[in-house]
Amino acid sequence: MPYREPIFFEGGYYHIYSRGSEKRQIFLDRADYQRFLKRLEEYKDKHDVSVLCYCLMPNHYHLLIKQNTQESISHFIYRLNLAYAMYFNKRYERVGPLFQGRFKAKNVSSDEYLVHLSRYIHLNPLSPAQTNVENYPWSSLQIYLERKNDDLVDLDLIKSYFGFEGQVEKYLKFIKEEGERKFKSAMEELLFEEITPLQVRDLKRAE
Repeated sequence: MPYREPIFFEGGYYHIYSRGSEKRQIFLDRADYQRFLKRLEEYKDKHDVSVLCYCLMPNHYHLLIKQNTQESISHFIYRLNLAYAMYFNKRYERVGPLFQGRFKAKNVSSDEYLVHLSRYIHLNPLSPAQTNVENYPWSSLQIYLERKNDDLVDLDLIKSYFGFEGQVEKYLKFIKEEGERKFKSAMEELLFEEITPLQVRDLKRAE
């Protein structure tokens, strides 16, 4: 089914996703991540957009944002990606598009989806080499856990779903429970790819 860009409207929440052309890396070192975040803060203020969550991965990024005015988020993302691509191409002496086509966007249709989407975004770094996502430096999770201060992210809405007391502990538990489940599932899939169907049957009988 072909991708259809959602209708952007004032007060709407959106999951934004953009990745490098041919899945190539768009962040090569610390300076690249920092430059993107600097531009993100600059353009979200210019376009009156609220950033609720972000995660920057080596070859793509995720944003959870709110459109606060009638101006379409498309303009915000276009300027953000263009500014970063110009920086990246100049720094690494390259030409051509940095990102793979237009960004992808999905409307967040419910409060429950909003909270679970924040978890999905913050779990993006999860891998056998990165099991403690709270230590990943290029997502907003450390801001939610009050390990660093940053005015870039609007925390209030998502944290409000976890009551008035113990928000940090509750949110981390919310993140890690799903993270552990996904990590276990991924490892099981990897294991099952390397053993025979007969061994899989014996493993399931032993559970």
